[in-house]
Amino acid sequence: MSSQIMGLLGDKADDLLGHVCQGVPKESLYIPGPMFVDRVWAESDRSPQVLRSIRDLFAHGRLAQTGYLSILPVDQGIEHTAGASFAPNPEYFDPQNIVKLALEGGCNAVASTVGVLGAVSRKYAHKIPFIVKINHNELLTYPQKYDQVLFAGVKQAWDLGAVAIGATIYYGSEESSRQIVEISEAFSYAHELGMATVLWCYLRNSAFKKDGVDYHLAADTTGQANHLGVTIQADIIKQKLPVTNGGFKAIGFGKSHPKMYEELIPNHPIDLVRWQVVNNYMGRVSLINSGGASGDNDFADAVYTAVVNKRGGGSGLISGRKAFQRPMAEGVKLLNHIQDVYLSKEITVA
Repeated sequence: MSSQIMGLLGDKADDLLGHVCQGVPKESLYIPGPMFVDRVWAESDRSPQVLRSIRDLFAHGRLAQTGYLSILPVDQGIEHTAGASFAPNPEYFDPQNIVKLALEGGCNAVASTVGVLGAVSRKYAHKIPFIVKINHNELLTYPQKYDQVLFAGVKQAWDLGAVAIGATIYYGSEESSRQIVEISEAFSYAHELGMATVLWCYLRNSAFKKDGVDYHLAADTTGQANHLGVTIQADIIKQKLPVTNGGFKAIGFGKSHPKMYEELIPNHPIDLVRWQVVNNYMGRVSLINSGGASGDNDFADAVYTAVVNKRGGGSGLISGRKAFQRPMAEGVKLLNHIQDVYLSKEITVA
């Protein structure tokens, strides 16, 4: 076990590394590992071209051929405004530096806008897999609204050499039905062209915050969002790390079963993630958790999230602001710390 990993986990190390999931055992899961595409995806309806694209995502960077993913996402220039995102490091207004960080950081892929990746596609598309994010929530409309709208076409992504497209659905929002139809059609077309599909599987509804608890981050509600995402044939699901449970009961909507809360989802961070994996067809579809915003303890937080994801049965992290809102050398170091968790043979699925 890396002393750096242990040091960053601090007093949480014993609890996280010694935990055994009691709700859904690891034997029920499709565990990430070498030949994951051959073991799991080969029996699906994905075409040979799509299988090759999925394999390309798993075959690059420091985690190549491990079954795990470390992805750099930089779509925050639209999702959080360019000024707010890049003011800490103005060099990242230049798309080339975004791709350089992903390459030097040993990432499997870089995910960004059609503008960013299109600006440097001839120089880099053959060097690292591109994931083109085709829809966004723009923040210039006033009063502010929350809606993911299409910024790019599937064919545009294919033309610039992308291996995959990415998209967000705000499940629970007023516009979610339209987004589901749009992205389902986009994913179908991407598969026709041989590209893989990645879904930012988020919840968005003001009613999901109740009595001071944010149930956008609950295991039961995010798990159901994941299940909707795999239903429209996302090949990889991006989801926020769950920190609570019981959203359906607290908000008083949807449907649930007492066994979910009494037996299947114990109140431990790893078990909460395990429920997200379970809803990804027991891990047939890879779960990557997001790294979240940059803060005061980015290195420790990133390693914590990676350990929880891996031990829960997840397939990796997609971390952006923690990496690019600091000098490039430090961003590379943070990404490498995340990857070290997935490279460690001592850190196993719980």
